[in-house]
Amino acid sequence: MKLSELKVVVKEAVREAIQEEMKDILLEAVRAPKSIIQSAVATPVTQIQNTPMPEDNRMAMRENIQNVLGGMMPGNNGTISATSANVPMQVTNTDTTSPNGSLPAGEVGMDQIMNLMKGKA
Repeated sequence: MKLSELKVVVKEAVREAIQEEMKDILLEAVRAPKSIIQSAVATPVTQIQNTPMPEDNRMAMRENIQNVLGGMMPGNNGTISATSANVPMQVTNTDTTSPNGSLPAGEVGMDQIMNLMKGKA
C-alpha cells in the first residue's frame, strides 16, 4: 500500500470517527431533560397620589433649592449662568485621532468625571 493510499484511508477513518462522535453528542443534547424557563412576573406599579403641598412647605422647598443652586455658582447672586468662562478646558486642536493629535489642554475634575459616569448607569 502506497503512502498516499494510507493517507486517504486514515482521513476517511478519522472523518467517520468524528461524525459518529458528533452524532452521539447531538443525540445526547436532544435527549437531555429540558430545564424549565420561568418568565419574570411584573409587579404592579403603585401610583403616587398627587396631593397639593401646603404653601409654606412649597416656599421652604423653593428657598432650599435656590440656596443649593446659588451655592453652585458663587458670585451670581443665586442665579446660574454657565458660560464658556466657567469651563476650565480650552479646545485649540480638534485633531485627537491622528498620531500627531493631542487632547485639549486643561483639567477635568474627578467630580465632573463622576457626574458623567452617574448619568450612564
